[in-house]
Amino acid sequence: MGFLTLREVFAEGPCPAFNVNNLEFVQAVCEAARLESRPVIVSATEGALSYAGTGALVAMVRAVSEEKGVRVALHLDHGKSLEIVRAALDAGFSSVMFDGSALPFEENVRLTAEAARLAHTYSATCEGELGVLSGVEDSVSSERALLTDPAEAAAFVEETGVDALAVAVGTSHGAYKFKGEPRIDLERLEAIRERVRVPLVLHGASGVPAGLVAELSELGIALEGASGVPDEQITEAIRRGVMKVNIDTDLRLAFLAGVLRYIKDNPKEFDPRRYLGAGRQTVIEVARKRIRLMAGIAGT
Repeated sequence: MGFLTLREVFAEGPCPAFNVNNLEFVQAVCEAARLESRPVIVSATEGALSYAGTGALVAMVRAVSEEKGVRVALHLDHGKSLEIVRAALDAGFSSVMFDGSALPFEENVRLTAEAARLAHTYSATCEGELGVLSGVEDSVSSERALLTDPAEAAAFVEETGVDALAVAVGTSHGAYKFKGEPRIDLERLEAIRERVRVPLVLHGASGVPAGLVAELSELGIALEGASGVPDEQITEAIRRGVMKVNIDTDLRLAFLAGVLRYIKDNPKEFDPRRYLGAGRQTVIEVARKRIRLMAGIAGT
């Protein structure tokens, strides 16, 4: 069973893209996909590939997805160079993202077009990004965060040939996504959708559930003020052309909560299969909720 491209995933409707870092995350995401009978996008950043090893991570995703009988797109998230894009494609990724969002527009267009041409020679898909999100993936302060210009988005897609476009409409990476009331610029998103004919991608879209934040706070993790994107805003974004919603922070919080809760309740236990398994189970629960949210929108 080969990996799906983004194009093949989107044929079945909007889909979350879950960032993974290790075996437990891969198992959790694939199990959630199995339980919900939906395809899923498994994403890995350069940091994840450095941590797990590119070949090892690809082998894990392939083995686990085949064992569970689920359809998976394996996607490079935030590739910052053509070299990492080529390395991911050589390793077996079925989709790549070239992130030139911090570059001048012309340079972003030139390099993203090269990445798209390269991906297409591998029969893979390519995502580009226009506009900048603040947060852990981008060394750009919130003051410099740039929202996507609809007219530039149309030109960018036309000139690069990308299969999907990540846009900046008010979200950010990490657990602290908004200052004040959470709000996606839905009007801007709709204006982009009117001009662009490829699926749109929403980065920095974790919900940062209040229940998880409260539980982690009780377990000693300082997350005061953490907030994410409310489900109803995800729903509205999808109705305006978003087909891929990136989820990373929610999985990290869920895994940590599961591990810490297990250790607290079982202070004499030191078998890593026990506490890592507990973290994996919590990730499954969170991933299933995100899959159901997007599948429900696809069915309306």
